[in-house]
Amino acid sequence: MTTTIIEPTWTVEDVAAFLRVPVGTLYQWRHRRTGPRASKVGRHLRYNPVEVRTWLADQGAGNAD
Repeated sequence: MTTTIIEPTWTVEDVAAFLRVPVGTLYQWRHRRTGPRASKVGRHLRYNPVEVRTWLADQGAGNAD
């Protein structure tokens, strides 16, 4: 039997701490559609930790000169 563990979603503050950027930067990225994808849950933003990590890895992919 396989058990899948689902990681809880992250808040804006969680993502800001993980990426070491100000919360305001996440809101700017969201407005410009350049940051990690977020979902609205009610009136709150929530981030899938897997997608945040994937987005971060993708940011470094183009910097290998």
